[in-house]
Amino acid sequence: MEKRKLGKNGPELTVIGFGAWAIGGPWEWGWGKVDDSESVRAIEVALDNGINWIDTAAVYGFGHSEKVVAKAVKGKRDKVFIATKCGLVNDGTGHAANNNKPESIRKEVEDSLRRLETDYIDLYQIHWPDPETPVEDSWQEMVKLKKEGKVKYIGVSNFDVSLLERCMSIEQVQSLQPPYSMIRREYEKEVLPYCLKNEIGVVAYSPMQAGLLTGKFDKNKLQPDDWRLKGNYFQEPLLSKALAVVERLKPIAARQNKTVGQMAIAWVLKNPSITSAIVGARNEKQVLENIKAAEYIMTNEEYNEVEKILTEYEF
Repeated sequence: MEKRKLGKNGPELTVIGFGAWAIGGPWEWGWGKVDDSESVRAIEVALDNGINWIDTAAVYGFGHSEKVVAKAVKGKRDKVFIATKCGLVNDGTGHAANNNKPESIRKEVEDSLRRLETDYIDLYQIHWPDPETPVEDSWQEMVKLKKEGKVKYIGVSNFDVSLLERCMSIEQVQSLQPPYSMIRREYEKEVLPYCLKNEIGVVAYSPMQAGLLTGKFDKNKLQPDDWRLKGNYFQEPLLSKALAVVERLKPIAARQNKTVGQMAIAWVLKNPSITSAIVGARNEKQVLENIKAAEYIMTNEEYNEVEKILTEYEF
């Protein structure tokens, strides 16, 4: 699988990373019940088929995702690049609360190291901005963790340009993890060009808009505790618009014998600022289908054709 360098002097990551959000199981922003043995198998199949990195977070299932990742990489930790995140913690009532205070970040990294059964984290990321904590305080703590060798690289997720600039004044930001898909493009205007100019790697999450752009989405099949039932893109009028776009894209994807989901991933990877697309999977079948997106090199003609369709809809 093709690899791209993650930011300034960074590691080589495959253009598709395994997203471990859904395998966290039930929690406030979970995807419903999961089978841990299927999750472990999904990760093993991903690694066996060329994917070299996994993205998880402490908050996914409040630690459960990290524990599943640890099981899956046992015996091959040195061959897998593991990214995880801090800054969202259980407030004691089962809700995820922002906490980017240095002492909380310090506690979280120790907890993640224990759950992942490793003595270092390859990429440690601040999950969301915390309005109660100056970003300089949080980022300086991240820099300390890097100097101590607990983490190799440090990055952020869901940050805008102003926050990135404040971090960059202290230490190079290795990577940004933003949401990015055909129908969610707010990061395109300022943030992605800023990252490209400043050698900040970009690992995009939800390239298939949490399953909406797979070509197989059916809201009626979601489990009652699936977070998507309350997500913006899964309500009207956005839901119907997205599904209409998918139907328009199907014949274009079919020309290369690909699905709309694979096209959605290829579309994200066509942006020059993108290092890798984080693609979630809960079973072996989904992994094998997702991997085929790496073979799909979208032509300029196809991109323009898709763009023409997208401009007919407002998201």
